[in-house]
Amino acid sequence: MRGLKIGEVAKQAGVKVQTVYYYERRGLLPRPPRTGSNYRSYPAEAVLRVRFIKRAQELGFTLKEIKELLALRATPRTRCGEIRERAKAKVKHIDDKVRTLQAMRRALTKLIGECSGSGPVSQCPILEAMGSEEDVS
Repeated sequence: MRGLKIGEVAKQAGVKVQTVYYYERRGLLPRPPRTGSNYRSYPAEAVLRVRFIKRAQELGFTLKEIKELLALRATPRTRCGEIRERAKAKVKHIDDKVRTLQAMRRALTKLIGECSGSGPVSQCPILEAMGSEEDVS
């Protein structure tokens, strides 16, 4: 069976060719063998793997975490519970980020409320707060 060229993998996976190269460099996608004319020849499974990587990224996993998930996936004795724990840890991390973003939003909203939008920049309460040693939240 004929392998896929890099452009075919990219198109079928819905990514750019550079993304496939990048995943190879990061060790997420095995380097494929080359044809006699020196083209990369990817197995059909490469498309599924690239899709897996992209979907995991969309769910917030880092490339390092995805590499670990791929390794666990390839280990027959891995239990589903191990993957579940990693997903739970990711949810906690996302919740922490949301709380941080909400605090940032509250602080900025407060500063916007203190600024009339008129007057010289030297008297801007937003800039003054950013230059202050006081906590802006």
